[in-house]
Amino acid sequence: MSSNTSIQQIEDVVIKFAGDSGDGMQLTGSQFSNNTALVGNDLSTFPDFPAEIRAPQGTLPGVSGFQLHFSSNRIFTPGDACDVLVAMNAAALKANLKSLKKGGIIIANTDGFDAKNLRLANYPEGINPLEDGSLADYQLHTMDVTKMTREALKENTMGMKEKDRAKNMFVLGFLYWLYNRSMESTENFLREKFGKKPEILDSNLKVLHAGYNFGDTVEASFSTRFKVEKAKMEPGTYRSITGNTALAYGLIAASQKANLPLFLGTYPITPASDILHELSRYKNFGIRTFQAEDEIAGITSAIGASYGGHMGVTTTSGPGMALKSEAMGLAVMLEIPLLIVDIQRGGPSTGLPTKTEQSDLLQAYYGRNGECPMPIVAAATPSDCFGSIYEAFRISVQHMTPVIFLSDGYIANGSEPWRFPKSADLEPVKVTFKKELAEGEEQFLPYHRDENLVRPWAVPGTPGLEHRVGGLEKQNITGNVSYDPENHQLMVRIRQEKVDRIADHIPPQQIEVGPDTGKVLVLGWGSTYGAIKSAVLDLLAEGHAVSHAHIRHLRPFPKNLGDILHSFDKVLIPEINNGQLIRIIRDQYLIDAQGYHKIMGVPITRGELVVKIKEMLA
Repeated sequence: MSSNTSIQQIEDVVIKFAGDSGDGMQLTGSQFSNNTALVGNDLSTFPDFPAEIRAPQGTLPGVSGFQLHFSSNRIFTPGDACDVLVAMNAAALKANLKSLKKGGIIIANTDGFDAKNLRLANYPEGINPLEDGSLADYQLHTMDVTKMTREALKENTMGMKEKDRAKNMFVLGFLYWLYNRSMESTENFLREKFGKKPEILDSNLKVLHAGYNFGDTVEASFSTRFKVEKAKMEPGTYRSITGNTALAYGLIAASQKANLPLFLGTYPITPASDILHELSRYKNFGIRTFQAEDEIAGITSAIGASYGGHMGVTTTSGPGMALKSEAMGLAVMLEIPLLIVDIQRGGPSTGLPTKTEQSDLLQAYYGRNGECPMPIVAAATPSDCFGSIYEAFRISVQHMTPVIFLSDGYIANGSEPWRFPKSADLEPVKVTFKKELAEGEEQFLPYHRDENLVRPWAVPGTPGLEHRVGGLEKQNITGNVSYDPENHQLMVRIRQEKVDRIADHIPPQQIEVGPDTGKVLVLGWGSTYGAIKSAVLDLLAEGHAVSHAHIRHLRPFPKNLGDILHSFDKVLIPEINNGQLIRIIRDQYLIDAQGYHKIMGVPITRGELVVKIKEMLA
């Protein structure tokens, strides 16, 4: 270490890695995140992908970003503004400078600021932000990453293009130096990934170490290194996990606990495809995955699996759920278990495929023909996907109904530490198949219901339990096709009442933080959890009477939700849409809730909510 370099203890850092989509920023960010988790910091990440598969290099639409917030305290968001911006080219700087705090650190790759890159980023002719004084409010540190990567590999026989692919490792090594980290986790990752390609492994390791060693040179011009202590977290074994991975693990766990084989019938769509990739790796748990030719084939194959006595699951995003809507109605008519997993994104139509939005709550409620009620469960954080999908699975099999599960791109791709449960601590999922006629039962009546209006689940081919299913209206109890108007009205009301009675079997709504009564209740669902909780904790520390409640069960609502809502003077409902939950809450509880709506493809921030809540407290 340089003799004039000191180590400063800090509590909280937000880093944004940004570059061209070919610069490896997602890998760099995920490696630094994994290292951060091993150190014991609390963390939250927000990957920000370009929508195009391969946007023109060096352009603003092609910028790929990865934001990481880590701390020695508990945190709940990827951070409102960045302390450090790593800009691999001019477009990355231009796209992200507004999110950097005044006085923040810019680490700029000078090779990405040549005349061509400046032109592609739409800077005026002759203007270079690294040289014109426009970044005087920031701590600017420049380095020619490309040149130093090539220098580190000058004895390597690889081509120049292949050498340049390792430049993200130079940046990663330098940041490990800056934050006083060991490189061991990334070294192990590289050995595992490139163990059979020694030349690629050697080049990446050399450049990683070159970046770290660069920190000790005079050119680095950093007089201070930083260290963030371990976070004070609940004791246990943790791992870093993304929302889609946690969701896949939750499905596997529920399948094992229910002793029910899992079948995923799906069609790839951003940002849900990772669930298919993850589940396909676990055939050893009896998981069957089927990549269908389209969205409709995906869901109908899952319906067939459920009819055959397995747990059918289909994954999609908003456009795909629209295509699945008729088949979802079929599943409601059949009254069989099915999970429709919707990882929401910006819409309508193709919309913003890689940007987050809570776009589909009203579609989940109402987006099918006829009266077609379905339970809805939503995850709040990446790690919460495990418990939430487990709960959706339980509701589906125990109440013989399809269930919609809502996540979004922010949750799906974001990561956080997860204290994973032991298998023995998971609640069993009870599944009951009808296997024979009961004593005194002359024939099988497929729509004969129990006290919760749940019909029996009979696997086709079971002797004596032959029955008819299909999309035509069913006669109550017998399941025969019926066009009788009184019967249709009765069945519509029974299907609605069945969903409503699920409220008797879900936990009551809890207040996350804050008093049980007060001036303002901030009510959220889905990925607004972290921003709301952070804002409310800040305001509670200032002495304000404000509380936070977050809804997991969106249909039916917990039975005590109305009592909670009426215990506060005002209710604020922040959403990453144009106001969807707020319409349903106003309709069902007749309260004058206020909304805070942000529809920019990015999460709501803590700071925005603090301002809004203070307006309501005034």
